Amino acid sequence: MQEVIIMEFAEVVEARDKSTGNHIKKTAAYVEALAEQLKKEGKFAEVLTEDFVQKLKRAAPLHDIGKIAVSDLILNKPGKLTDEEFAIMKSHTTEGWKILMKMVKDAGDTIDAEYLNESIDMAHYHHEKWDGSGYPTGIKGEEIPLSARIMAVADVFDALVAERVYKKPFTYEKAMAIITEGAGKHFDPTIVETFTHISEKLYSERTRLDQSGSEASIDLDLNAPKS
Repeated sequence: MQEVIIMEFAEVVEARDKSTGNHIKKTAAYVEALAEQLKKEGKFAEVLTEDFVQKLKRAAPLHDIGKIAVSDLILNKPGKLTDEEFAIMKSHTTEGWKILMKMVKDAGDTIDAEYLNESIDMAHYHHEKWDGSGYPTGIKGEEIPLSARIMAVADVFDALVAERVYKKPFTYEKAMAIITEGAGKHFDPTIVETFTHISEKLYSERTRLDQSGSEASIDLDLNAPKS
């Protein structure tokens, strides 16, 4: 019940942003698929246990919960944000961190805090960059929690291939060019390498669901043959 309530809260927050189109469900699916593939390839083996992968799946939909503190006028602005507006938009990382920290503290022993601890890291650090040029703290490399480094790739990929109020969707090829060019700068290069192994499958499934108008969650079978 607690997980359902928290997830419904996340969806209510996302619904205020008219352009995201099931962004939290799609990014959660990408995070799970990417974590599973990293595990399969033996990367980050000391961290990526099956239990940890499931925590990431449960935590991922909460990464943008701080947008509750951002005005609808900014969330749904069709043009480029001003410097002041962008500063407010960036605050969703620290606001999400504060909301989730308070939730865990206030609930005490009445709530399963394990996956919420991963959601705290995702919410706070998913806009940090590998080279230290991100926000809100400017940490870099492996200082950034693994959960947030995985979310960074999933989050940007979904933003690129989605239609937003301020842009048309990028093609798969253009989106992947941006992702791969960002390896070692925006993104953890190890995670980008693994993402290239599954990105076409992720994009194909996303496109199929978009075209069918399905509201169902993405269910990715990465072992299935490509169509």
